[in-house]
Amino acid sequence: MRKHLPFWLVLALCAAALVASAMLFVDYVRPAPVFCGAEGGCGAVKRTAFAHPLGIPTPLFGLAGFLAIAMAQLVAGRRARIAQAMLAVFGGIVAAGLVVVQIAMHTICPYCAVADGCALLLVGLSIARAVKGWDPPAGRRPLVLGAALSFAAALVPVAVGMGKRAIPIDVPEPIAEEMKKTPRGKVTVVDFVDFECPFCRMTHAELAPVLAARKDKVRVARKHVPLRMHPHAVDAAKTACCGEAQGKGDEIAEALFSAKPEELTPQGCEELASKHGLDLAKFRACMKDAAIEARIRADGEAFRAAKGHGLPTIYVDGTKLEGAQDKETLESTVDSAIRAL
Repeated sequence: MRKHLPFWLVLALCAAALVASAMLFVDYVRPAPVFCGAEGGCGAVKRTAFAHPLGIPTPLFGLAGFLAIAMAQLVAGRRARIAQAMLAVFGGIVAAGLVVVQIAMHTICPYCAVADGCALLLVGLSIARAVKGWDPPAGRRPLVLGAALSFAAALVPVAVGMGKRAIPIDVPEPIAEEMKKTPRGKVTVVDFVDFECPFCRMTHAELAPVLAARKDKVRVARKHVPLRMHPHAVDAAKTACCGEAQGKGDEIAEALFSAKPEELTPQGCEELASKHGLDLAKFRACMKDAAIEARIRADGEAFRAAKGHGLPTIYVDGTKLEGAQDKETLESTVDSAIRAL
């Protein structure tokens, strides 16, 4: 095993570099980054002239180069050893240049660092192989395993990345977090509400049938922002949260929107909960639970982080709708987001 350690080390370095290059490739071709932070080192390098030489994404060269080195490592003979050394030296020169670029920019792309670091290590190992005449282990199994490892390292991150949802960089963090929770193929609707707010009620009456007609294409995340001017808003928000805890969030929310504002007292909310089949013992305990109050505070913080200024505020994926909305606006916004999936 120790005799063939360099063989496996080269393949391990190629695999690590292929994974990093594949992740970079995904972020270079997707409309928004999936793996890298757009404002970090990855995004900074992506905006340079070195990111698309000849109009081709640099990570694609990395994928081809590291895969070629891995395949050469699997072939016995002097020609394969020389070819591998030449490929590695060329890749090492490119990697060193890219490292210098990042140093000059005072930034670091973590995935680039992995790929470039592996490339520099491969120079030494590949030259050593050419000089000392190292060849792959005898037998078919190591070659099949090495080839499978290399192609998996290149293809799996691409498949995963292309299957992930790319979230535009200008979407506020709380909205982006909800979008990440949404299954692929669905639109995220984040609805900041106060059940006593008249404009929230008007907009909900228009929005509810739009969402119901597209329920297979939409995931709704309701966040509670009870305004101080509304005396029953906090009780209503807590009731909605406790309805969610018993698996009847949408039903209870609809009932709260439909009830008269003056009926949203603690007693009125309990009667509403009973009418809609909630376990009253659990409901009463939930209404006193500090975790519910913490949830509502967190929703308020999310509202401020999402740059909300008034209610209702609705995000349909990355599109913000603030204030009362008519059915046509809501319908066209949701349908546009569905078409963009």
